[in-house]
Amino acid sequence: MSDRSTTAAALVLTLGLAACEDRGPQGPGPGEPPVELAFETVVTGLNNPTYLTAPPNDDRLFIVEQPGRILIVEDGALRTEPFLDIRSDVSFGGERGLFSVAFHPGYATNRTFFVHYTNTGGDTRVVRYETSANPYVADPASASVVLALDQPFGNHNGGHVLFGPDGMLYVALGDGGSAGDPQDHGQNRGTLLGALLRIDVDGATPYAIPPDNPFVGTPGARGEIWLYGVRNPWRVAFDAAADLFYVADVGENVWEEVTVVPAGQGGLNLGWNIMEGLHCFNAANCNTTGLILPAIEYDHGDGCSVTGGFVYRGVAMPGLAGHYFYSDYCSGFLRSFRYADGAATDARDWDVPNLGAVLSFGADAMGELYVLTADGTVRRMVPADVP
Repeated sequence: MSDRSTTAAALVLTLGLAACEDRGPQGPGPGEPPVELAFETVVTGLNNPTYLTAPPNDDRLFIVEQPGRILIVEDGALRTEPFLDIRSDVSFGGERGLFSVAFHPGYATNRTFFVHYTNTGGDTRVVRYETSANPYVADPASASVVLALDQPFGNHNGGHVLFGPDGMLYVALGDGGSAGDPQDHGQNRGTLLGALLRIDVDGATPYAIPPDNPFVGTPGARGEIWLYGVRNPWRVAFDAAADLFYVADVGENVWEEVTVVPAGQGGLNLGWNIMEGLHCFNAANCNTTGLILPAIEYDHGDGCSVTGGFVYRGVAMPGLAGHYFYSDYCSGFLRSFRYADGAATDARDWDVPNLGAVLSFGADAMGELYVLTADGTVRRMVPADVP
């Protein structure tokens, strides 16, 4: 979701499918035609859809609306009754609202899920819920606050919550807002802002700090922190097959970025506000020693606000396995790359119609990918019909 003006005109891009640089096991082999993509509409008429996911082994789609509802699509149809409606608890507008939902890995038996939103006071809440005896309706009375965090400004609220392959809950938090990180949260390990948190929601109430988190026992540091030095991470993603973690971080003045790190390696500094992308942001203090720089970047001639996605691990298009897909809120392009041997490779601009104002990507239980746009539409990525 952009922290630029929502009135910015979409940039019309003429995109061509780049030649495949590496035709290894994760891409088309010799003599195979390149994969071509299309999008089919799943549902329209939503109110700012900000996320899509599904519990493990569940055929349904759960779609988050920014004002505070979670809706279900089943067998291609949108159910009229919301799964969860917490609009009275949520402040909606700009970069505030209900941002994501994460289903517990054991959801089939414990019926537990977690949501990330800004409350009516504009502060961050991560809240645990349980589904009622009716599998289509959550129990609002089951709400239990896991994390409550004051937000100093109305922007850069981050907004993603998801479970990692290790069973821990990860929480993405922006630097607290305004511009340029005026309160220096990004490089301050004593605050939860400007960081990716890793917590154990099964180990204690409301949570336990995993003992193998990198800053446990470090004086002046918060033990919940897994990674730090982020500005406004708008969508993070695990690729369990490759043991990688992707962080799409919205830029300040010029540069948008996606950083890729080993999934099991905590304690890394992703650079904000020393760096913006690969470039010095703070000229008076630009020591890059120990910083993890992004795998890819693009400037504001190409977009305004990166929208991170997921690595494709579905079954419909095996030639795309390992490609990380992303877009931009203003430009509406579709791009991807694969990450191997410490670098982005096989970067592609996909020859698809402009997607519009992309708010988020989503993935279903089978690993198929979806794009959610500000006009209230959810589309599924599918192989194109090639004559």
